[in-house]
Amino acid sequence: MNLRTFRRDIITRPLFKQASRVMPPISETEREAIDAGTVWWDGALFTGNPDWNKLLAMPPAKLTTEEQAFMDGPVRELCAMVDDWKIVWQDHDLPAKVWNFMREKKFFGMIIPKNYGGLGFSNTAHSEVVRTVSSCSVVAGVTVMVPNSLGPGELLMHFGTDEQRDYWLPRLADGREIPCFGLTSPDAGSDAAAMTDTGIVEYGKWKGRKVLGIRLNFHKRYITLGPVATVMGLAFKMHDPENHLGRGEDLGITVALLPTSTPGVSHGERHIPQFTYFQNGPLYGEDVFVPLDHILGGEERIGHGWKMLMTALAAGRGISLPSQSAASAAICARATGAYSRVRTQFNVPIGMFEGIRKPLADLAANAYLIDAARRLTVAALDEGHRPSVISAIMKFHATDRMRESIEKSMDIHGGKTIIDGPKNYLGGQYRSVPIGITVEGANILTRNLMIFGQGAIRSHPYMLEELLALSDEDKARGIEHFDKLLWKHVGHAFATAGRSFLRGWSGGRLGPAPDGAAMPHHWKQLSRYAAAFALLTDLSLLTLGGALKRKEMISARLGDILSELYLLGAVLKRFETEGRQEEDKPIVDYIMGQGRNRIATAFAGVLDNLPARWAAILVRFLAFPVGLPDTVPSDRLTNEVAETLMRNSPQRDRLTPDIYLGEGPRDHPLKDLEQAFALVHAVEPIEKKMREKHVRDAEEARDKGIVSEAEFTQLAEARAAAARVIAVDAFPMEEISPIAAQHHEKKPPRARRAVQR
Repeated sequence: MNLRTFRRDIITRPLFKQASRVMPPISETEREAIDAGTVWWDGALFTGNPDWNKLLAMPPAKLTTEEQAFMDGPVRELCAMVDDWKIVWQDHDLPAKVWNFMREKKFFGMIIPKNYGGLGFSNTAHSEVVRTVSSCSVVAGVTVMVPNSLGPGELLMHFGTDEQRDYWLPRLADGREIPCFGLTSPDAGSDAAAMTDTGIVEYGKWKGRKVLGIRLNFHKRYITLGPVATVMGLAFKMHDPENHLGRGEDLGITVALLPTSTPGVSHGERHIPQFTYFQNGPLYGEDVFVPLDHILGGEERIGHGWKMLMTALAAGRGISLPSQSAASAAICARATGAYSRVRTQFNVPIGMFEGIRKPLADLAANAYLIDAARRLTVAALDEGHRPSVISAIMKFHATDRMRESIEKSMDIHGGKTIIDGPKNYLGGQYRSVPIGITVEGANILTRNLMIFGQGAIRSHPYMLEELLALSDEDKARGIEHFDKLLWKHVGHAFATAGRSFLRGWSGGRLGPAPDGAAMPHHWKQLSRYAAAFALLTDLSLLTLGGALKRKEMISARLGDILSELYLLGAVLKRFETEGRQEEDKPIVDYIMGQGRNRIATAFAGVLDNLPARWAAILVRFLAFPVGLPDTVPSDRLTNEVAETLMRNSPQRDRLTPDIYLGEGPRDHPLKDLEQAFALVHAVEPIEKKMREKHVRDAEEARDKGIVSEAEFTQLAEARAAAARVIAVDAFPMEEISPIAAQHHEKKPPRARRAVQR
């Protein structure tokens, strides 16, 4: 007996039997979800020793000349056409001219290849368009987003037959067909495995002929574009009780394509998602019969529906909602910084108060971080990666930090953005927050189950192959494969422990940083935490086994660590890509300080609650010998970062690029805010002279010769602009309520006027 045989039979075989009992088998649904997408940078982070040089070498997200022209032309034209107040509170829909413009300019066909009549844009362009359009209107942003995300177009390109592609893609590209996708059902939510929508294989009449097809019965809800869609992708469970196809009775989750005009299909009713009036509503189908050629991908794709959905989500979840979140975060940062300079209390801008400065700094940090991570993710997608774990990270953290940004912005604005009306530039963003948090995988589910739960299997260097070996029906082959993997895993674990020890005991100083990096200390700290994360991952999997699925709070915290490593790496890459702008260093330092604190909190949460206390003690000894760092950004740094949003500078423009600020002939509250911000900055020297003479009244200052006539005029213009910004809307009672007359004798409606807060 040689050493390897001895190892396999005496050590590995008993471990194999024990692991087979402890680790649950991978279900077919789980396997399809795991197989969807690819492993990218998440795999490097799970090794505990990521090569940061590879991250920096990755080409940055970049638009082609054609894509930039589309951004500068049709996208800006569309934004100028949209009156969000009128859409939401009067029309409850986009006007016909906007729908027609979107069709004409092929906004619905951005991802469809040119040979099918689409624009053939990159993922970067798709993201940039959604981001800019969403900055002017959530309704318009969602309307552009959905046809280019999870829907018939994306699925047809990956899985459709040639005939289906040739027919449907040109019609989707030019807007002749408006698509929707029916997944969510009342009983099962978005859990496709639990759906009750069915398709029964049977013979029926189609265009006068008896053909083999599917009898569909379904009830879907929350379907964006459902009320106006002309074609739907439909997920259902397919059954063949008479075995017409010779594959047994239960054929699995399948996707069909059918026109909404098909007999038995009912649509047109609308949901109202948080008074955000994009088209959304239920779909019903009763005894809907269609031939088998309506199955997306044809008969060979029967039962492949869940894999189709997961594959599409692996990319789409990393584009749509993160792009919309980046728009909201940028609007919040830019508008709130400007408002904090324009709005005064006690004769000073409110942004000078430290209570305002902390949330302002957080707004700047969120805007920088979300966009950094968005750009890195779409660049990876353009390189051909489809990283499902990274997409889950982006979906959760982009929308969650967007929520934080909007809440902080609302806090600072106070009554200005509580009162709805055309002058409120944050109300629409605020109302849409729960939508982004909920769709494409609710955030609670995503954080607690998906990020680490999927990542630990999909992205870990050995775990997936070990689980497959344990599930192998040929036990001899399974043990042989498991033996090779197990001892590689053991070697990896010892190497990880050694790295954790060296990097932990040196305070991160021995951690690697990219060659010639501008801020090596930040990279070294990420290297330290990556090693500690890999060590803690292995020990958590070893000690908890299959029970880790049920330890959702521990899984969530491990996912938080993984997410921060990705997000902070994206921030440092952005800093390098943008040419190491000296004025951006405070923002990067602030973000890294916040991120390290979040990582420490997550580590502490896992180590304090890990049932195997010996494992927690070992990690603390190796990786954190003097305790977990709990530093937070200093007050000085916080003030410095907050100031970036209150200065009219190229840095502010770089922090909030390509958002719609009301350009065009129409009145727009953000245009008023930008104008007031510029004017208030211009009169700072004049106001300084008045403060030095202890004079507040402009006329008095002019009469005393403190300011010239020209300066007086300039000051009056700035103060008038500030007053326009501070004003909120007030409406005649009759305009708001049809039963207003009960409160007073009916009077002629008065013109609406703005009032100051």
